[in-house]
Amino acid sequence: MPVTIKMPALSPTMEEGTLAKWLVKVGDKVSSGDIMAEIETDKATMEFEAVDEGTILSIDVAEGTEGVKVGTVIATLAGEDEDAEAPAPAPKVEAAPAPAPAPAPVAKVEPVAAAAAPAPAAPAAAPASHADRVIASPLAKRIAADKGIDLAGVKGTGPNGRIVKADVADARPVAASAAPAPAAAPVAAAAPVAVPDFGIPYEAAKLNNVRKTIARRLTEAKQTIPHIYLTVDIRLDALLKLRGELNKALEVQGVKLSVNDLIIKALAKALLIVPKCNVSFAGDELRSYSRADISVAVAAPSGLITPIIVDAGNKSVSAIATEMKTLANKARKGKLQPHEYQGGTASLSNLGMFGIKQFDAVINPPQGMILAVGAGEQRPYVIDGALAVATVMSVTGSFDHRAIDGADGAELMQALKTLIENPLGLLA
Repeated sequence: MPVTIKMPALSPTMEEGTLAKWLVKVGDKVSSGDIMAEIETDKATMEFEAVDEGTILSIDVAEGTEGVKVGTVIATLAGEDEDAEAPAPAPKVEAAPAPAPAPAPVAKVEPVAAAAAPAPAAPAAAPASHADRVIASPLAKRIAADKGIDLAGVKGTGPNGRIVKADVADARPVAASAAPAPAAAPVAAAAPVAVPDFGIPYEAAKLNNVRKTIARRLTEAKQTIPHIYLTVDIRLDALLKLRGELNKALEVQGVKLSVNDLIIKALAKALLIVPKCNVSFAGDELRSYSRADISVAVAAPSGLITPIIVDAGNKSVSAIATEMKTLANKARKGKLQPHEYQGGTASLSNLGMFGIKQFDAVINPPQGMILAVGAGEQRPYVIDGALAVATVMSVTGSFDHRAIDGADGAELMQALKTLIENPLGLLA
């Protein structure tokens, strides 16, 4: 029997996604593990692998289709021992039993067909319908309903004549459907024109699922989380010296530490030293974590994503550097798996490489804090009571004031400063 391939749940919270791209076509043979499609979730664009062997009989959801619910049939696969050509005449077989119950509908439909076109026009609509049933994707039906388009007059270009989004995107309403259309059209069109353009030339790009999620989560964070911001200046000279020495020692292993790798380690250790900040607010309870998992902000083509260094407080700095390099590369290619970016007990965002001196980051819920790291730069600095020049960076912690008191946040920032200015403690 043919095997139906359904929209997978690529993360525990995924309810729908965008079928971004098909990497196979009808007639292709696939084996378990072959990449069949790219699916865009609310977090990233991920590859979808085949789990069965066989030949692609049909592709039921066109690439680019948004809002595909988990569990929706997106393609059909012929088993390894089945004839891949068998389904081609399927529409004729399926339509064969229709004449028995269909006399009455035929009589009703005939005058409409005659008014629209000569008698030969009826077969032209056949690829898109079986008897009086129009074959169309749910998205195409929704678009048609919004625009007042009669699908009976639309020729489908999808598998077996199925009407897909592209077939109705530019279609015009027919006369019979024109009357009710105005009532629905203004409602559908209202959202895009809500922001005036003031006559300024611009190009509009539709938001992908990742950007929509970023917008929603950050809006929720700023509206619902009372942020408190604490900033400290940290001297980097000792850390930079240690980093240079470690990189010489690790060169033979092909490992190169960045300042960011050492700050990840420092934040994780500080959270273990001050566990009252390694928490999250969860409604009527406060969750205190015994492990420090650091989410690190990475700019990817689809938007910001935060791969996680799990148990960073107990990992060596070389292990953190190696893992961070791998995760950052996967993030930029959209290849992260859900377990690699979901979770974390605190976040770190570093804009120092852009010369940003200091900034306030938005908390990534349900986490209780995020550290914003500015650029290390030479500044006048008092050392042992005398004015000197030192390499200094400003870091700001954003704390969820529902879960973390100001004094506890200050204690964390103090512990972080101590660890970075006395970096041998990071190796202990």
